[in-house]
Amino acid sequence: MDLLYILLGVLCLYLGGEGLVRGASALGRAMGMSPLVVGLTFVSMGTSSPELAASIAAVLQNAPAVSFGNVVGSNIANLALILGLVAVLHPLRIDREFLRRDIPLLLIVSIWCLWLSWNGWITRLEGLLLLGVLALYLTLLLKTSAKRPVLSDSSPSAKPPLSNLRSSIFVGLLGIGLLVLGAHLLVNGSVNLARSHGISERVIGLTIVAFGTSLPELASSLVAVLRKESSLILGNLIGSNIFNILLIFGVTALVRPIAVSGAGVMVDLAMMIGVSILVTLFMLSGRRLNRIEGVILVALYCGYVGSLFR
Repeated sequence: MDLLYILLGVLCLYLGGEGLVRGASALGRAMGMSPLVVGLTFVSMGTSSPELAASIAAVLQNAPAVSFGNVVGSNIANLALILGLVAVLHPLRIDREFLRRDIPLLLIVSIWCLWLSWNGWITRLEGLLLLGVLALYLTLLLKTSAKRPVLSDSSPSAKPPLSNLRSSIFVGLLGIGLLVLGAHLLVNGSVNLARSHGISERVIGLTIVAFGTSLPELASSLVAVLRKESSLILGNLIGSNIFNILLIFGVTALVRPIAVSGAGVMVDLAMMIGVSILVTLFMLSGRRLNRIEGVILVALYCGYVGSLFR
């Protein structure tokens, strides 16, 4: 039965990724937003919804290690595994504004996460502060989008009529629903299999749950690769990492303060920050992410996951 859940989850994630990219791209164009901002807002929020659901469920079930590992592991997977795979399939051009605004924020919130976790708790007040920073970031994004309307990587003049706005919203919401359902099925099936083999909650959160809830990012990014939407891919993955820290830790801490403890937690956070720095360095070198750099990122992820099971 668990294997059936896993297979159904993968199918729902693919269909949801297709729907989310179609709906979000059309909606963003209808609103005059650039693909990068669409990825940083609509797509990122949609693909982060499984992580949010899984983290809240884990903390309510008194499994904080799963909740914390889910966010940290998802961020590592997004940058090392998914961004690496995408770069191997389709080398990415990096927007200059993206390097100036979004990448520094990613580094800042990643380091902030380490600082917040140092005393062993992420409190409700700290969760509220995280959500406040997110609100400021979204305000900046929307203002920037209004000043720099770039409609599409491939067809800058293709702006859909506003009459398609409702259908775009419906397709996007349907995609998010399928993503959440797919992640739920996949995570439940995978966690049941893992626990039957005696794997720790920390490792479950960092690997199975994190990878399962990151599959929406993978599915939507692969669909965007087929559509040659480089900006949408970058916005999705970097935006998801920012949302994972600010939104998911923020909301989860408000529901119940998150206990951060156990061996290896600081190592995991250091890995998350290290991957973020490495990706930044790659992007700064010629404002591209090429296939060789993608291979390095994927190899780094495989080595990290392998070390968890030793």
